[in-house]
Amino acid sequence: MRVLVIGAGNMGLTYAQGMSKSKLLKKRNIMVLDNSEEKLEELHQMSHFDAFKELDDCVPQADIIFIAVKPYHSEALLRAMQSLVNPEQIIISIMAGVTIDSMRTLTGLNKIVRAMPNLPAKIGKGLTSYVASPEVSRIELLTVESLLDTTGKSIRVSNENFIDASTGISGSGPAYVFYFMQSMMEAALQMGFSKNDSTVLVSQTFTGAVELFNQSNLSPNSWMDRVASKGGTTRAALDSMADNNVNELIKEAAFAAFQRAIELGEEH
Repeated sequence: MRVLVIGAGNMGLTYAQGMSKSKLLKKRNIMVLDNSEEKLEELHQMSHFDAFKELDDCVPQADIIFIAVKPYHSEALLRAMQSLVNPEQIIISIMAGVTIDSMRTLTGLNKIVRAMPNLPAKIGKGLTSYVASPEVSRIELLTVESLLDTTGKSIRVSNENFIDASTGISGSGPAYVFYFMQSMMEAALQMGFSKNDSTVLVSQTFTGAVELFNQSNLSPNSWMDRVASKGGTTRAALDSMADNNVNELIKEAAFAAFQRAIELGEEH
């Protein structure tokens, strides 16, 4: 099996590097295509990839084509691929808003997987939600999932609406966490902590809280109840957030990302 990754940006290269460690692929079974000379030079220095600049030289050789380019490049790319593909090839796309139907129309292929990863994939802690067209067989789905799991975990969803929804939760979600972290670090600085101490205080707090959550069956509300005693400091903070409607504002932000993902799909 040979895999072609089109686009050697952050996420494309992340998946290429993750898949290079997969037991399903032998060394040099991953091809990477990019039109940037700088990227190509970088790829040539990586011994486990074959680097390409032209579609003709690599698309016909691939069994799975992983597309990781910006959505506004999608139409030109997919049209250019149409004469080079064969019906047995599988497309895995992480292009936001580009639907399975549009990829089917532009390439003529039926075996298409649409996926939504997130940034922690860069360190093997990512979450990728994906949906596949009916033509992708069960065995092929197992292969796809194994490749996606090389950067963390994956979940299969029932339809494309959930891909847009997962954009608002897991896809954009790391930025919400960083936003909250930044606010807490700024509060720590205002309280007089040094920049280094503020960073340690906040990062370790988040790491510890996530580990507590992952190692138990308790809900976030249950954990908050365990931390916050009546009339205590934590309850004062949580009451302040409730008074300022923070819960609803966070949900509104997630739905704003969800809505934008839908709009991107309509634009394409």
